[in-house]
This record gives sequence, structure tokens and C-alpha cells, in this order.
Amino acid sequence: MYQESLFVPVADHQLHLRHIWRDNGGAPVLMLHGAIENGKIFYTESNKGLGSFLARQGLDVFVADFRGRGQSQPSLYESQNHGQYHSITEDIPALIEFIHQQTNQPVHIVCHSWGGVLAASTMVRFPELRSKIKSYLCFGTKRQITVWNFERLLKISLIWKRFSPWIAKRKGYLDAKKLKIGSDGETLDTLKEGVSWVKIGPWQDPVDSFDYESAAKHYDWPPTWHITGLKDKALGHEKDVKVFMAECHNPDADFSLLSKATGNHVDYDHINILTHPKSEMDHFPKVAAWLNKH
Repeated sequence: MYQESLFVPVADHQLHLRHIWRDNGGAPVLMLHGAIENGKIFYTESNKGLGSFLARQGLDVFVADFRGRGQSQPSLYESQNHGQYHSITEDIPALIEFIHQQTNQPVHIVCHSWGGVLAASTMVRFPELRSKIKSYLCFGTKRQITVWNFERLLKISLIWKRFSPWIAKRKGYLDAKKLKIGSDGETLDTLKEGVSWVKIGPWQDPVDSFDYESAAKHYDWPPTWHITGLKDKALGHEKDVKVFMAECHNPDADFSLLSKATGNHVDYDHINILTHPKSEMDHFPKVAAWLNKH
């Protein structure tokens, strides 16, 4: 197994890609993290995690850090003048183009949480990229949050919608890692744009009003699979994942709920669906097989 850091220039940023591979020539996989996290949700330097697992199966893995997150430069401490609009319209297209140029193959896109919303938004907004995309697979991806329970009230209504923007206004960014509410930070613009989408409402860009759902109705979706866990009570609840699937207007998309009742070792939640040691016995092999199939 090998790992190296690559950097993709986009505007005045250098986006970090962790390249993980075993053999040359495998199908490329682009992995996109969610909010208040970075690419480390998919890998460790000691080769744990889904990214390293897929590389052991012969896939050519590229794990991204969005602007200001992880090892991307400049850091959030140095630059905060960007939001999710830039991820959708600049960063993800640049990452797809870079990997396609490096490998001369279309890329599998594997996402966690909000990364799946950003990826879908890029795909329907830029249908010309479709020939460079082989498949689209998401863990715990939702856009709107419609469920009501204690976890939703605490994590979404209180922390995400109120506390986080209030804190971010002071510095221009939310230091979620320092506050121990996430593994990385977010800019104020990213928070504001994300909050506008978490509320029940249209899938429409808060910056330029682009209508993503209308575009999705006419999009030629690649093979798609949405996966979530039974104990994901708010950040990727089964109900809200299905709401997002309906917004995408892709009747051929697959869905799986991971739980002991469905034959898994664990009732997975939003984070341990990617980090639990038993994932390598449960769904990781099925994910690798699905990617290789497509």
C-alpha cells in the first residue's frame, strides 16, 4: 500500500488529495467528506478506513479535503472568503477533471454526509461532466432535515442553526475541532448556505438561485447507491436520505439501511458507518464489489 499527497490548484487555493493505491491501473475513486470534517473520515496514515480498504481491493483512491480543510491551503485561519457555492461550482469540477487527466478513466464518486449533496449539485449543474463520472455512492447523505427527535433538536436546531453561525460571525469561520463539535472547521458563508438548505424548502442555490431539482429531473444519473445506518437519528436519518433521493429524481438509485436486523454486526450511526472496525466485515466488501461491478 502506498500513500502520497497531491495538490490541485483552484483559484487561489491548493486542494489536498490523499492518493492511496496498491497497484497501478485500478479504477479511480474520488472521496468527498461532509461538513465540519475533512478527508480523514475515509483513511488514516496507518491504512485504516474505507479509502485504504478500497485501495487494497485494487481501486485507485483519491481522498479530497475541501477548501481550508485538512491539508488544503490556505487554511481557514488564513482565508475565509468562500462557501459551499465554490465547492459546487469550482472545487468538485476541478477534482474530477484532475483525476480524469491523471488516470484517463471516469471516476467513482464516494461521499459522506453533506459531501453527497455537494457532489449531486455539481453533477446536475454541469452535465457535461457526466462522461467522466462512473458511479455515485453516498453514506448518510441528506439535504433537508424533516425528522424531529432529541438529536435533531440538539445537533441541528441548537448547534448548527444557532450556535455555530453566531460563533462564526466573530472570526469568519467556525473552529469546530476546538469546540469539539467536529473534526474540522467551516467558513461563515459555508454555514449560512448549508443552513439555508437544511431547512425544508427548494433545492435552489442561495447564491445565484440555480434550480438544482429542475436540473436533476433531466440528468442522466450514473449508477447510484445511498447507504445509512439505523442509529443515524438526525444527520442522515433514513427518512431524510429518501427525501433527498426523491429530489434527485433517479428511480434507479439503490438504498440500504445498515442494522443488526438486516444482517449487519452493528446498528450503525452517522460516523461509525465509516470508522467502526466491523465495517470491514459488513458493508465495505459490498461497496468494493459494487464499485468494481460498475
